[in-house]
Amino acid sequence: MRNRILVACVGVPVILVVLFVLPEAFTPALIAVLSVIGTYEALHAIGMNHPRIALYTALVALAIPFWVYFGEPRQWGLLVLLVYLVLVFAEAFASRLRVKIDRVGAGFFFAFIISYCLSSVVRVGNLELRDSYVFLPILLPFVVDAGAMFVGMFLGKHPFAPVLSPKKTVEGSVGGLIVGVGITLLYGLVFHFITDVEVNYYFLAVYGILGGVITEVGDLAFSYVKRNRKIKDFGHILPGHGGVLDRFDSVIFCAPLIELLIQWLPAFSKGAGA
Repeated sequence: MRNRILVACVGVPVILVVLFVLPEAFTPALIAVLSVIGTYEALHAIGMNHPRIALYTALVALAIPFWVYFGEPRQWGLLVLLVYLVLVFAEAFASRLRVKIDRVGAGFFFAFIISYCLSSVVRVGNLELRDSYVFLPILLPFVVDAGAMFVGMFLGKHPFAPVLSPKKTVEGSVGGLIVGVGITLLYGLVFHFITDVEVNYYFLAVYGILGGVITEVGDLAFSYVKRNRKIKDFGHILPGHGGVLDRFDSVIFCAPLIELLIQWLPAFSKGAGA
């Protein structure tokens, strides 16, 4: 627990500095770093041990956040995909069938899903009211996870998904949802007072409810991968948490949903004096 708190005390301020203080180009750089580390962890988990194919796959994960930042130009996306396919299958041919095609496919699947979904933070960061929205795709899954953990520790009695995540409880999951909605509304209240934006708290509540649900789904999805591969954690880079995927698994699911909700139900708008 102490290590988890220390990592949060260091990591969250770093994320805030990148999102709100440094130039906007640092946002895709941060997402690219997280994507590469997460992809490496996923490749290691599925047993993809071919060094050059792993390198090519990691480079795709690295490129996606910058591709998104520059507007997702189709021609560059197709070029990178074509080069990747040629290189990977050239390595596969040279291996004389020692490279398993299912691991190649799984590796690309994880690289694309991890990087493209995390890049929702980059797309949200390109919006007109970026400062109001950009932290939400990270904040919401973080607080839902934390709320579920603390409520589960003190009140948890009924297992929620014992096969996938033995420590998860129904009480913890409900508590995480409540905390997520509460913090999301508080987030809106703070921005209303420190900026000139108008806030739709009903829409923010929808963000909190739906975002909390999909956060739980994301956590269970990556727990499935871990149980399937018989590993406890994806890595050890974050003491008390495990790997990047252990910490950002729910962000991978929640960030795209928040991006969609912002488009469909914009919770922030310019104030009358703006």
